[in-house]
Amino acid sequence: MSRALRILLAATVLFGGTAALSAAETAPLTRGTAIIDPDLLRRLDEGDALTISRLVSPERKAGGALTTDRLFASLPQLKDIPPAIDAEFDRYIARQKAAWPTETIGVGEGFDVQLFDRANLNSPDTRFVLAGIVNRMDRAYVGEESCGEIRLIYRLARFDGGKTATRLPMTFNLVMKARDARQADANGKPITCAEIARRWLDNGNWQELIGGRDDAMLDRIETNIQISVAAKSALHDFRSDYLLKVFKYDAATKTFAEAVLENQIDRDRIMADDALRREFKDWLLEPEHLRAFDRGTVLIPEKFLARSAVVPTPAGLDASALQPEFGMMQAEGEGKGEPVFTDNDVVGALKRAAARGDMQNIRSVAGFQRRLNDVTCAGCHQTRGIGGFHFPGVDWLADKPSNSTIVPASPHFLGDQPRRRDILTAFAAGKRPDFSRGFASRPQTRGSRELAGSEYQDGWGAHCFLQDAGPGTRDASFTSWSCANGLTCQAAAASRRIGMCFIKTR
Repeated sequence: MSRALRILLAATVLFGGTAALSAAETAPLTRGTAIIDPDLLRRLDEGDALTISRLVSPERKAGGALTTDRLFASLPQLKDIPPAIDAEFDRYIARQKAAWPTETIGVGEGFDVQLFDRANLNSPDTRFVLAGIVNRMDRAYVGEESCGEIRLIYRLARFDGGKTATRLPMTFNLVMKARDARQADANGKPITCAEIARRWLDNGNWQELIGGRDDAMLDRIETNIQISVAAKSALHDFRSDYLLKVFKYDAATKTFAEAVLENQIDRDRIMADDALRREFKDWLLEPEHLRAFDRGTVLIPEKFLARSAVVPTPAGLDASALQPEFGMMQAEGEGKGEPVFTDNDVVGALKRAAARGDMQNIRSVAGFQRRLNDVTCAGCHQTRGIGGFHFPGVDWLADKPSNSTIVPASPHFLGDQPRRRDILTAFAAGKRPDFSRGFASRPQTRGSRELAGSEYQDGWGAHCFLQDAGPGTRDASFTSWSCANGLTCQAAAASRRIGMCFIKTR
């Protein structure tokens, strides 16, 4: 296989790699865990019950979805979101001008770096349309009382006189608690996590799936904006940058306030503060926290976290390439300043953890580095995403549903559905679920063969381990990342360990 073809194939998979599959073909993977059917989503969007305005302000009279100019102006709950996004844009523009001083930056064609037009967030021609509803009871370890989360995912769209609509590169996720402890069934008994899980697995009525609709169910809003697109130049390769923000609901003030991103490590602040750097290292390597880190259920304290993240794509396959600025695991003597974690720190901690039988996924320094990356919001969005998104949804707004041949979500999202369904099944049976997860690049299948031979696990385009890449590349964290029969793991990008499963050439 030629290097050019390998690069093309790699780019295809890194940006989704599933254009040949339809929403109908991927629907079995999401049965019981997500609502992705475009016809149903259209009907739900055309109603009033699931509009953003009704969900964040249940007392409002029915009136349909609000355009963005009215949404942010008439709902005091959302008043802090536009200025926070504006401030992030201003900081981003200043950083880009400093980094690429010879390039122009602005909205529209003709600029070297083309910005997302913020006017779309204050326009009578744009609104958020419902793109999907996702069950995240697999996150009940964050808050067991709420049984996890239900996410309503909206995509920004521009309407032209009501006849045509164009989707814009922004998602608005309204995250609700899966259960309100005050909820009761027809007999007056509290609704249990088991009952909520059974409703989803039975594909019940959407009104039952969403649960109560008052502000006690609100948790947070997550926004993801393709903040810029830059063509290849002497300073950089082609890239798109995505801005991630989170706004937590404050029941006392009834507003969504700017908050830290879960597990988004504030690298710059930690690296600039010796005491904070040592505190973070000690905290993460403490046995209980390291065990949760290995299983993907760690919750890093807010003192170490950032309030925003800018995610560049495309990214490479190695964890170090995914976030080259992360710099927390430099070898001694490399780069500037001291690393947070040295190889010796990690090797010692893993050796002690292995003696206790704690480790499931991380068995090497490279495995620790990969988890350090994919446990963050930024690293997760760079891993097997569609650009910087994991759930763009099927475009049901199109006059001709040509994108019935396009999957609604990324390989990472679809590959994780069997694990999420296993957790729902455990809840439904009244059992304690296993919330652990594998690396973002390779799904944790828990013995299921549902993904076997698919791009999500070991089929064409799956991420795999380069077993024979040369001396020093064998790694216990990735030895199970093999390819199905007829395929071989081949280097598809600059990586010492991770490749992709392609057809054998000889």
